[in-house]
Amino acid sequence: MVHLNLSLKPSDLSTKLQRFWGLSAQKIKLIDQQYDTANGSPVFTAAGQYTTRGWTEWTQGFQYGSAILQFDATGDTEFLDMGRQKTLDAMAPHVSHVGVHDHGFNNVSTYGNLLRLMREGKIPHNEWEKNFYELALKISGAVQANRWTPINRTSASGRPAGFIHSFNGPHSLFVDTIRSCRALVVSHLLGHTFQGEGDVRINLLERALLHINATADFSVYYGAGRDTYDVRGRTAHESIFNVTDGNYRCPNSQQGYTGFSTWTRGLAWAMCGFAEELEALLLIPDAELAVYGGRKVLEAMMLNAARATCDFYIEHTPTDGIPYWDTGAPNLYKLGDYLNEPANPYNDHEPVDSSAAAIAAQGLLRLGHYIMQNNPTMDGEDADKLGTLYWQAGLTVLDRLLEEPYLSTNPQHQGLLLHSIYHQPNGWDYVPEGSKIANGESSMWGDYHIREAALYVQRIIDGMPYYAFFTGCQRG
Repeated sequence: MVHLNLSLKPSDLSTKLQRFWGLSAQKIKLIDQQYDTANGSPVFTAAGQYTTRGWTEWTQGFQYGSAILQFDATGDTEFLDMGRQKTLDAMAPHVSHVGVHDHGFNNVSTYGNLLRLMREGKIPHNEWEKNFYELALKISGAVQANRWTPINRTSASGRPAGFIHSFNGPHSLFVDTIRSCRALVVSHLLGHTFQGEGDVRINLLERALLHINATADFSVYYGAGRDTYDVRGRTAHESIFNVTDGNYRCPNSQQGYTGFSTWTRGLAWAMCGFAEELEALLLIPDAELAVYGGRKVLEAMMLNAARATCDFYIEHTPTDGIPYWDTGAPNLYKLGDYLNEPANPYNDHEPVDSSAAAIAAQGLLRLGHYIMQNNPTMDGEDADKLGTLYWQAGLTVLDRLLEEPYLSTNPQHQGLLLHSIYHQPNGWDYVPEGSKIANGESSMWGDYHIREAALYVQRIIDGMPYYAFFTGCQRG
């Protein structure tokens, strides 16, 4: 169980963050100088060098988005120029990519961050440049929304419910897609009209809310006896549906151990996704939400899922806040009482996944902030006390990630966050000589999300506006 540092304040991380951004700058430049983009998007490191893995193109936005975050944190225009130019040169194919469920990763991380910075006044206003970013985000959300599978359930609006299906096909709901719902929400907030066959108008907000609801219902467990392994807050990486009749069939996993255990990066995607969609819900007028069940119903659904997943993370993660790659990994028992001691990335049995921790830290911080600021109805529970708990958990995890052995200080290693895991079942991750498990390597999503969590706290320390994916996307 994570041992929360209840006295930790954002300002206590200032020295570590200053060091972090210095190392981050070095890594961004190193990849830009050394990585051959002709090989495809960089995905993860092997022996300290970024390499690729042909599965889907979902990480390039993290590469260029990292440069934009670096500028946001430090004001160094070298990184703004890099992020802006690389977005222009390389990201257009990702806007129209109909084969992935990752638009919220690739495009909100690049075009979205650039639009946000312009709306905040951190980069000069240019009307045509703003229109360019907005158009990319509008189309990206529509392309994402078109990956639609109806299911055998009627939504509050009276239309069939459904979900955005993964790259595995129309039968497949991935828990990680919850964070790509950002693309639909941004497109909706920008006032985009998505049209299908016969000029039928498709509401992007509705599709986002229905996908979020399907994820809450099928990807997240609540300890209600759904199956033998129904533990409150655990998640299934993949949920399988019969596309002929629209019925749910079973849990599955692509990158976790089984459908009945919890792949911790999938858990982290849910934690972060539900928390930031709760924040986005505050921008939607009550009248727009009424047809989908109303604000109270939608908030309760998202809050229930966010709290369950965050509680599970705290309870099923080692004391320092860094999880092993799957809570049901088959050799964890060989580590002894591993939940009551700090994680050991150099053990002989199962890898940790620092990238899951980086994503989870942001989810915990955002959920804590949301509860403390908005005081939602929670059956008599003390909102300030509960929100503080999640907030301190997020700071505790981030504090640990900002130091060795997780922060990469080797000037020759291209990665920033060490001990990230991509696909343990497939054996894709690099195992260094003399080790029995993968360790010591980085991933593009891990590096991006530790930067994003660091920026979230950095802006609070610096008294900057609250960092949210939808900033700058409101109409008008």
